[in-house]
Amino acid sequence: MGKGRLEAFSDGVLAIVITIMVLELKVPHGATLEALQPLIPRFLSYVLSFIYVGIYWNNHHHMLHATKHVSGRVLWSNLNLLFWLSLFPFATGWMGENHFEALPSAAYGLVLLMAAISYYLLQQSIIATDGSDSLLRRAVGTDWKGKASPLLYLSAMAVAFWMPGLAQAIYVLVALMWLVPDRRIEAAMREPGR
Repeated sequence: MGKGRLEAFSDGVLAIVITIMVLELKVPHGATLEALQPLIPRFLSYVLSFIYVGIYWNNHHHMLHATKHVSGRVLWSNLNLLFWLSLFPFATGWMGENHFEALPSAAYGLVLLMAAISYYLLQQSIIATDGSDSLLRRAVGTDWKGKASPLLYLSAMAVAFWMPGLAQAIYVLVALMWLVPDRRIEAAMREPGR
């Protein structure tokens, strides 16, 4: 089975996720800077989520570029990832609307955690489908960022009930950690004989 439809569908879902998130930003009822002030938490949560969706889109693109075959298992794993990513608008809006309070911040972390786990499961499905000579398996290597992220999300979810600001800082830290370009797949594809 080819990967073109999987890639096109995933791109479409992520574009819709971003569109829904931006539509949640309501226009202020005034033409002053003071009218914008209540929107700051929503805007900041939107920016963070936009960055996360962008990171997933970029990494998903590279992962599929390294994929040779798509199986039913890969399709369902991809749908699982898209399900959790589709919850970003809800989690983003709830957190921003409630000014980063404890429960919405922890729920945001849960969505991030489940998306990270789902991405890992998709990655493993692709590796299993492509077999022992999987380019993705070689490229992923030890994947320290992939292992550290869920632990950081769990710690942020726990700390959100005592220090929501620290939870937000952890979410930003993980985003910054992933914002640094991950060139493992590109490097593996440039290996001689590929």
